[in-house]
Amino acid sequence: MFHRLAMLGAGLLLSTSALASPAVEMQTSLGTIVIELNSEKSPVTVKNFLQYAKDGFYNGTIFHRVIDGFMIQGGGLMKDMSEKPTASQILNESKNGLKNERGTISMARRAEPNSATAQFFINHIDNSSQLDYPLNGGGYAVFGKVTQGMDVVDKIAKVPTGNRAMHKDVPLEPVLIQSVKIISDKK
Repeated sequence: MFHRLAMLGAGLLLSTSALASPAVEMQTSLGTIVIELNSEKSPVTVKNFLQYAKDGFYNGTIFHRVIDGFMIQGGGLMKDMSEKPTASQILNESKNGLKNERGTISMARRAEPNSATAQFFINHIDNSSQLDYPLNGGGYAVFGKVTQGMDVVDKIAKVPTGNRAMHKDVPLEPVLIQSVKIISDKK
């Protein structure tokens, strides 16, 4: 009996540990990016992102704003540049101590600090001097980091871009987010 309880306890510890640093695999038309999420420092943001991933929301969206030497943004628009309807806005967790450094993922938002929904961006360079709290009206919440596939991020950052309707820096050839899947912990 004690052996079974010890095994059950170990299983509970493993599942709690896996939830502390979940990872996602983002399949794009230019390759795969693996991102480790930081639920300890950004619990609201990670829960929000994971729910969109579980719902398949990101499948078929594009990286619609790409600026080499700055960031790549996606997760809310389709190939025709129509915006997908989202859930409610979330709290801006930009005061969590995480920095907008190269390879980190942050929430995109409007001018209002607590206006993020589904869109995110991956920092192509260290943007902490311009995007961290309290800058830019409250900063941008970092909630994870790329652990595999920075070469894919670099490839996306280099695609030719132009203007499309009211949008600037749009890839001329769409860069598709085919899927975002929750995978096992990569520790």
